[in-house]
Amino acid sequence: MLTILLVIGILVALIIVHELGHFLAAKFFRVKVEEFGVGYPPRAFIFGKWGGTEYTLNWLPFGGFVRLFGDVGEGQHGPGSFVDKSRSVQAVILIAGVFMNAVAAWALFTGALYAGIPRLVENAEASGAAWLMVAEVLPGSPASDAGLAPGDKILSISGRSGSPALTPEAVTEFVRERGGEALEITYERSGAPTTVTVRPAHAVIREAPVQPAVGIALVLVTTEPLPILEAAGQAFGSTYNAFKNVGSGLWRVVKDAAGGGPALQDIVGPVGLVGVVGAAADSGIGSVLALAAFISVNLVIINLLPIPALDGGRLFVLGIEAAARRNASRFALRILNAVGIAFIVFLMVAVTYNDIARLLA
Repeated sequence: MLTILLVIGILVALIIVHELGHFLAAKFFRVKVEEFGVGYPPRAFIFGKWGGTEYTLNWLPFGGFVRLFGDVGEGQHGPGSFVDKSRSVQAVILIAGVFMNAVAAWALFTGALYAGIPRLVENAEASGAAWLMVAEVLPGSPASDAGLAPGDKILSISGRSGSPALTPEAVTEFVRERGGEALEITYERSGAPTTVTVRPAHAVIREAPVQPAVGIALVLVTTEPLPILEAAGQAFGSTYNAFKNVGSGLWRVVKDAAGGGPALQDIVGPVGLVGVVGAAADSGIGSVLALAAFISVNLVIINLLPIPALDGGRLFVLGIEAAARRNASRFALRILNAVGIAFIVFLMVAVTYNDIARLLA
């Protein structure tokens, strides 16, 4: 139950941050904001009315919304009307939501690094509490045959003539000089230690066929907290990597769909998110903040998709209107929004079905 409340809290907070972006941009450009709602109608009660805006709490706790005077398709004109503003101003107000989610992702990654989450370091001396982790395993290599997998924590490596220091460079040099020798590697996975025997072989690494190797890439990882300013600096890189990973993942989904593959099977919906957030909560506040940052990045990319009813779809329509030099009809915009909402509901049902199917399996 606590995990479910945490999931709802994260989603509501991130959506409210998104709507706050629209709200602030609209206020800046003197567009009348009729309502800023937390949750979705039906309305529970009104906090109050300030500056011409009603602030409300609604019964469906799945996000929030901003209701603008003269929004697209409403046909309302006059001082403070959204549709009466230039298309460039409308675009800025629309983009402001995803911009706020991007800023929120950076702030959350900053908090996560300040609290302490796994991160790569260059050397053990720099952190003092680093461990060696398997980052990649080559298919068909001695390491793969022995059962090693990405994410395994290396506890020790030993041969007939001793053991190397647990750094990527020392282990690579140690393995390179012991072609064919039996090496014992002890690693930890899910808290359980395991020892396997691996023999370095030639032709494992395509670029260096004469170099004995076991077929693993190693990195140093630490969970030591960073000072706040250093955390803020490193958070830019974390945010960039999150955008790159989410973007490439979405592209794979699109390619799978185009090729007739199961496009939605790996997408996690609200039900699956409960398990993911629960696992993060078990790892500490830093992991929860990092996961929230990753979800915020997802919201940025999803909202920029050219799907009607999303910011990206509305920006796409603005672009068409600018090219055609005339406004789209109110009827067409309402139809597009209805189609977009129906499509989003279909996706939510589909991913929720997949979540439940995974749980039952």
